[in-house]
Amino acid sequence: MFALSLAATAMLGGCATAPSGSAGLAGTHWTIMRIDGAVPAVPEKAAMRFDDARLSANVGCNGIGGDYRVEGGRLLAGPLMATRMFCEGPVWQQEEAVNALLSAAPEMQRSGSTMRLVSGGHALDLQLVRG
Repeated sequence: MFALSLAATAMLGGCATAPSGSAGLAGTHWTIMRIDGAVPAVPEKAAMRFDDARLSANVGCNGIGGDYRVEGGRLLAGPLMATRMFCEGPVWQQEEAVNALLSAAPEMQRSGSTMRLVSGGHALDLQLVRG
């Protein structure tokens, strides 16, 4: 019984620490400033957030989220899930671009309070809001 209690305590202790692969992103909130060079179609909703091991993003219609880690200067995200409300026009196109970018292990270029994610023919420019 003691061994079981000790094992459970060790497992809970492991859950309390942030993963080493978050590269300082855990607890940060970002505004999406540009998607492939264009201002977001719904700028007041365009945001990305990083928790200990999960990221979430919204371009203006559906939410996108999943696990992430950083390795070799790349953001490795997935599997990604998204809500699937009907969206059309520029917001839908931008949402598809962000989903494709996050799925393609983008290169991270961070400088102070700005970050750029680039991969698969897409680019995402972010401004730190809180972190």
